[in-house]
Amino acid sequence: MLYIIVAILIFGILIATHELGHFATAKLLGVKVNEFSVGMGPAVFSRQKGETLYSLRALPIGGYCAMEGEDGDSADPRSFGRAPGWKKLIVLCAGAGMNFLTGLLLLLILFAPAAGFYQEVYGGPMEGYSVEDCGLLPGDRLLEVDGHRVLVNGNARFFLSRAGETVDFVVERDGERVELKGVYLPYQERTDAEGNYTRLRGLTISQVAAPAGLLDKLAYTWNSALDMVRTVWISLGDLVTGAVGLRDLSGPVGIVDMMSDVGSQSATAWDAAWNLCYLTALIAVNLAVMNLLPLPALDGGRILFLLVNGVLYGLCRKKLDPKYEGYVHMAGLAALMCLSVMVLFSDIGRILGR
Repeated sequence: MLYIIVAILIFGILIATHELGHFATAKLLGVKVNEFSVGMGPAVFSRQKGETLYSLRALPIGGYCAMEGEDGDSADPRSFGRAPGWKKLIVLCAGAGMNFLTGLLLLLILFAPAAGFYQEVYGGPMEGYSVEDCGLLPGDRLLEVDGHRVLVNGNARFFLSRAGETVDFVVERDGERVELKGVYLPYQERTDAEGNYTRLRGLTISQVAAPAGLLDKLAYTWNSALDMVRTVWISLGDLVTGAVGLRDLSGPVGIVDMMSDVGSQSATAWDAAWNLCYLTALIAVNLAVMNLLPLPALDGGRILFLLVNGVLYGLCRKKLDPKYEGYVHMAGLAALMCLSVMVLFSDIGRILGR
């Protein structure tokens, strides 16, 4: 129960942090903010300071930043709708930017005490698979696999598992960068004497520990964040191609349940804190990417309309009628709510079906 409460609070903080990004940049750029709220539901505490009402609300599941003229026309010269395009772009991107920075900061906190990090190297061929002449040499540090950079430990194995029969490698060998193109490494099926089935390429990938200084820790933190962004894009690609289905998606209920499981299944309280912190960083980066998708009702959809209006104004001195943009965002919000309900029932069914 404790970890469920912690997970709900973390999820709410991430959403509130997103809104804080919008709020801070709007204030900085002179856009009028009517209310900034932490939490949702009935107000527990509120205070008017200047033109903005600051609220603390009962449900710790997010927050919002209500800007003047955000969803309709306003005669106020400081409304969001009347702000220059570059100001709108900064305010709209700031929410996702805050989520990404949150994830980056959490990763830096986690990796700061590390004495070193594991690197993936070629460990040599497996007996009986005839891959001795593949071009790789034991000890080669894997830099790229099938066109994908090895940013963090585990990337080489992951992208090798997704590659076709031929694989491109870039390795570091004796301090030099070596490219190996079109290495033929098909999966080979085996059944051992005990009847165990295997499907392997015949390569072994080992881990070697490398000491890390300050710059190494900063680089690994940045690469970890980039790897999380890449993971989101790969997941979206798998969803589009049908490699995964809607049942594999998780909404707030599923995420809270997953965070609760991570916390409760950790060996110690310290492990639970570390694992929850890492998972929070992953969710924060995920929120940053998802919010910038060019879909109606999301920040990315608003940015898309902003760019379209900029192009139209540059070509013919006209802009789309704001009411039509509002209709599109309303339709997108309705579709998003329907998807959220579907994912909610999927999460509940998965939890109850254990």
